Amino acid sequence: MGPEPPLAVLLELTHRCPLRCPYCSNPLELERRGQELDTAAWRDLLDQAAALGVLQVHFSGGEPTARPDLEDLVAHAAGRGLYTNLITAGVLLDEARVGRLAAAGLDHVQLSFQGADPAESDRIGGYQGGHRRKIAAAGWIRAAGLPLTVNAPMHRQNIAHLEAIIDLAIELGAERLEVAHVQYYGWGLKNRAALIPTRAQLERATEVVEAARTRLKGVLVLDYVVPDYYAHRPKACMGGWGRQFLNITPSGKVMPCHAAETIPGLEFERITERSLAEIWTNSAAFQRFRGTDWMPEPCASCDRREIDWGGCRCQALAILGDAAQTDPACGKSPHHAALVALAEAESDRDPPAFQYRRMTRSEPVEA
Repeated sequence: MGPEPPLAVLLELTHRCPLRCPYCSNPLELERRGQELDTAAWRDLLDQAAALGVLQVHFSGGEPTARPDLEDLVAHAAGRGLYTNLITAGVLLDEARVGRLAAAGLDHVQLSFQGADPAESDRIGGYQGGHRRKIAAAGWIRAAGLPLTVNAPMHRQNIAHLEAIIDLAIELGAERLEVAHVQYYGWGLKNRAALIPTRAQLERATEVVEAARTRLKGVLVLDYVVPDYYAHRPKACMGGWGRQFLNITPSGKVMPCHAAETIPGLEFERITERSLAEIWTNSAAFQRFRGTDWMPEPCASCDRREIDWGGCRCQALAILGDAAQTDPACGKSPHHAALVALAEAESDRDPPAFQYRRMTRSEPVEA
């Protein structure tokens, strides 16, 4: 019997983005505009996703609104009965385009904020005037009748402003706030020493979130994701490798998560080479860590093996150099104490300058 159909597909329509966030989950080697799938290829992919049984499509990037065909793709997905979600920085939107996206059938928008203070938000995102543009975009989104989630990536350089970020989400009319501590892949891994919070900062943030959940029940839903480095049990990354989620890169590479292509020895096929259903069902890369047969001890005999599905393969690679090892975020890993010690040591030092996300090596990278 083959795997169940995936619940959701995330389409990285482009890696182009005016922001340069130092925690971006995109790979360090970004795909250029000339490598991006054209409109017809994305439409065909949406047809295949619907036929496969996918329920949700998330339009992302980079910055998906950099694609002039976004409205066309939203309309095509909606016409196939897919729930459509836009994940955006908002800085390229205007009121007319928000109206066109709503008319095309967009169901929901996730709008990212780097902080509550305009100057600090712009510094973190590496884009002057970005915060002001985001505030305007939020107004247009709500005026168009679209549900709004505020995405607030948390790290040591904005965590002290969490209460203000919660207040901002309420002021903007958001229905949901995602307080997600930065996860250390892609540019986030490159900037880990500048981003990782102290344990005291994390504990304070958790207190703030729990208090806000009680105070704002029925007003604002708060999702909360802690950094794995301070966890005792790993999260079920993407719901488990190859179980619920597909990630498509701008050039059509099909992967089970954002960072999977960092794992050596795995070849991820492109939608231009093989059907989505065949890749999902039969690809060697998807089968490599699917289920539990691949697991070493202590995972193999753990009673949580079908809860966390072994945690994150990319994290095991980043920390241990071996994607097949037990995720060191797990307290049962022999490397867990070393992971915590690493987090505590890096967070105890003054943060280094950001290495900003960039498309070309000639761009300024530090601030």
